[in-house]
Amino acid sequence: MIHHVVRQRSKPTAGMRSAISAEGLHLSLGGKTLLDNLSISFHGGELTALLGPNGAGKSTLLKVLCGEVQSKGDVYFFGEKRQQWAPAALAKHLGVLPQHSSLSFGFTAQEVAELGTMPLGLKQNDSQRLAQKMMTNVGIAHLGQRLYPTLSGGEKQRVHFARVLAQLSEAGERCVLMLDEPTSALDLAHQHSCLRLAKERAAQGAAVILVIHDLNLAAEYADRLVLLNQGKIQADGDAWHTLTAENIQSVYGSPVMIESHPRGHFPVVLSA
Repeated sequence: MIHHVVRQRSKPTAGMRSAISAEGLHLSLGGKTLLDNLSISFHGGELTALLGPNGAGKSTLLKVLCGEVQSKGDVYFFGEKRQQWAPAALAKHLGVLPQHSSLSFGFTAQEVAELGTMPLGLKQNDSQRLAQKMMTNVGIAHLGQRLYPTLSGGEKQRVHFARVLAQLSEAGERCVLMLDEPTSALDLAHQHSCLRLAKERAAQGAAVILVIHDLNLAAEYADRLVLLNQGKIQADGDAWHTLTAENIQSVYGSPVMIESHPRGHFPVVLSA
């Protein structure tokens, strides 16, 4: 049986620091229900991992929240409906790192990172300095003059991470960072580096929403884990409440064992 540890909230309320709130999201395509009357809130200062099997609705939820895909229901950013936000204004507070990028122009990595500064209206020198700073933070300053199409998949992913961080550099605590499988093309060291940066942004007040398949990375870094299945929230809470053997068996159909990490206070998921 699935354990429900649901923390759903329909609208932002005072004192809860709700950055995004969604209610009644429903989306069906080709006879398949992708989101099933889903309601959820995300909060500043919190890194939330969206988990679930393929087709559970993780990336779809992210796309609906940011407005890339339309659905039934309402989405609020900082207490105002998303439709009330001018795109240029929202771009200063919402940054999205997609799973894939189709960019194929012969830009340098530095120029791609600078694209993130466009909503900020900076002078060219300031834009360049900000992009360079974010590339340094992501560990790719040495790639600045490389042509973007010549980079590996993981390097491209990190360039876009720098771009999004630059875009949100003036957001303050009214900041939402959405990451759709940001570690999928990264090696082990850069996976941890990426998630540490995401965790730092949450510690600085951002609402960070992370789509990820690696349950153990989610357990290590996320403050909150939301387990989705067939467009519904099946479990929502901290790692110990969400990543139970019963929940994982029910949602993924795979038997597992749950152990405690020897040096951390988080669960480790092992094949049974």
